[in-house]
Amino acid sequence: MTPQLQQAIRLLQLPSLDLQAHVRETLETNVMLEAEDELALDAPPDGARERDEAGAEEKYAELDGNAPAGDQREEPEVEIADEAWGEQTSGPSESSWSGDDDRSGDFSDRHGQTLQEQLIEQLELAKLSAVDLAIARVITDAINDDGYLKDELEGIRVSLLPEIEATAADVDRVLAAVQALEPAGVGARDLGECIALQLRQLDPETPARDIAIRVALDHLDLVAGQQLVLLRRQLRCGEGDLEMALALVRSCHPRPGSAVNPAQAEYVIPDVFVRRTDRGWTVEINQATVPRVRINQSYAALISRAPDHAMLRTQLQEARWLMRSLEIRNETLIKVARCIVQRQTSFFELGEEAMEPLILKDVAEAVEMHESTISRVTTAKYMHTPRGVFEFRYFFSSHVEAADGTEMSSTAIRAKIKKLIMQENPENPWSDSKLAEILSQEGIPVARRTVAKYREGMQIAPSNERKRAAARAS
Repeated sequence: MTPQLQQAIRLLQLPSLDLQAHVRETLETNVMLEAEDELALDAPPDGARERDEAGAEEKYAELDGNAPAGDQREEPEVEIADEAWGEQTSGPSESSWSGDDDRSGDFSDRHGQTLQEQLIEQLELAKLSAVDLAIARVITDAINDDGYLKDELEGIRVSLLPEIEATAADVDRVLAAVQALEPAGVGARDLGECIALQLRQLDPETPARDIAIRVALDHLDLVAGQQLVLLRRQLRCGEGDLEMALALVRSCHPRPGSAVNPAQAEYVIPDVFVRRTDRGWTVEINQATVPRVRINQSYAALISRAPDHAMLRTQLQEARWLMRSLEIRNETLIKVARCIVQRQTSFFELGEEAMEPLILKDVAEAVEMHESTISRVTTAKYMHTPRGVFEFRYFFSSHVEAADGTEMSSTAIRAKIKKLIMQENPENPWSDSKLAEILSQEGIPVARRTVAKYREGMQIAPSNERKRAAARAS
């Protein structure tokens, strides 16, 4: 492997954030490179600039071994929107790239207080007695970072001895005072109580508030199982009231304590955008992830005036290698994304049940690249689509041969299993064997153990547990 090929492969594997960090590091060590938002001082005459760009183009052709990729690209079935990134990587751009725009802390809580410190601060203003305040301090110490009380009340009462001889009623009364603090829902002992505490802070006249509280305290398992028919029967309410109640439940924060000291946010930045247009589907690279760098013409001109600058000549060659490697990365990324969209058009139009079987080898053959290259380009790369943001790997799955000889994606089979379970009678749920039988009748021959594996992978309980959950709800 040549050094430039090794670099191209290394950059191909990097996620967008790591790629930008790598380019920032290179900008600090290679004087021949500059970000496009930096002004080029003492730029050479236009003729010298043109000669330098021509030499760069020759060097790109040597690295690639072929003519520029844009000259060989055939008309794709999936349109590539805005190919300007190939030119902008080595030339001026209206939208500059810079690694200095750090917005990772936009949503961070900067007050520096822990959840316990905030609770104690509120308790000191609550005019509690000295004994109640002491009990409250022990309770707050038992609240975890998510805002939940993990210790039993009896254990809290015992831990107060012998200094404070509190009754169970005393501890329960002080807990109610702690649960009235901010953030709403703090001090709950389970998710249902947490949601109910938040709902009770709403105006009593809020539509479906009482129904939502009942859902939170007694029927969250039915909500999780999407057994809405049974849930409406248990609550004896109309469909409209249930929808409003569920909307109230979903509006509550399941981990109120995390809002005080939130974990550092991890952002998924899509590498490509997939859009539906009048002409069909288009694939467009995310310009925000493409580092904008160029040759510093001031330093490049020194080489022509002083040929003995070996270090500058080496850095100029490395800069050109980097720029070519970035172009190769973008070209490969867009080719693979376009191929995936071509193969999975049914998914984009109809959803998971229409997912086509696809493996890395299929894409490798379609774009005429090695399978290991496709593996690198599909790892930690994301696609923004009308159906959500997905990692490239999401579109690859094993397949099952249908009765008519066609192949079906395992993702599509999982979607069908989930749909069947949601439509079953909750009082008489289908077993894995029955689900396998239904799928076989639809032309999808799968074994019972395969259904069980897919069901467990989706974290859906077996039929006997689903039946017990329905019985408890009734």
